[in-house]
Amino acid sequence: MPKRKSTHVESEPEQSTRRRSSRLSKGVEPTEEVMAPVKEEKPQALSTGKKGGRKPAAVKEEEENEEKKVESQPPTKRSRTAKSTKPTPSPSQPPVAAKPPTTATTTTTTGTPARQYWLLKAEPLPRLENGHDVHFSIDDLAARTSPEPWDGIRNYSARNNLRSMRVGDLAFFYHSNCANPGIVGVMEIVREAEEDWTAVDSKAAYFDPKAKKAKEEGKENPWSLVHVEFREKFERELGLKELREWGKGGGPLEGMELLRLGRLSVSRVGEGEWEFLMDKAGGRTGR
Repeated sequence: MPKRKSTHVESEPEQSTRRRSSRLSKGVEPTEEVMAPVKEEKPQALSTGKKGGRKPAAVKEEEENEEKKVESQPPTKRSRTAKSTKPTPSPSQPPVAAKPPTTATTTTTTGTPARQYWLLKAEPLPRLENGHDVHFSIDDLAARTSPEPWDGIRNYSARNNLRSMRVGDLAFFYHSNCANPGIVGVMEIVREAEEDWTAVDSKAAYFDPKAKKAKEEGKENPWSLVHVEFREKFERELGLKELREWGKGGGPLEGMELLRLGRLSVSRVGEGEWEFLMDKAGGRTGR
């Protein structure tokens, strides 16, 4: 039962002086009500409130229980403010695509590929290869009435250069394997790289049995060719001896692929190298 508040303390009852028998006679009804002595109840201690008033002990006990409950509750976590102010990308946003690798081909301000320059070697003197005379000079090219396939390339570095060529690129015609090797003229790339069919022709001068076997197995022929057209023949040839002088340390042709990779039949020519050599030869193509 709830405790009585301290402001409602009962007065002490009067006690009877008459001795009561602990046992009543049979058949005799009591004349007065027998009551147990009431134990004196001491008033509860009062607690002082914040405003000076006193609170009952029951109220104090309830408040203490409430305070214990509050203290036992875990503290509320404070939300941390993100250090970075950058917005978190939504999962629905597509991933940023990786940038494609750059290539050696440059572009102009209009977005079109810039012209590239090359050097291609051919042998002007007769020489047999698989029963075929493979000589080819600047004069032979000038006599052609249709684009000439530049075939027979069987070196992977040279082939890769062929595959990098674009229509409109210019190339020096270089006479090799002769008494006076050197640059003798200019030609233009008019058709880009395609399969070199002579590699799989057993009767061709530069037949490659491995390429034919690859084709029979449904694989790719590894060799390529481009088509070129004659543009001009120089009045003054640029001999290899002269080229080597210009290619010495600090010279205008220092680092030229022709001089560094002497056995490569298809090589790159830098724009500065091209302009220098065209000036020396009195060339007009592309100017």
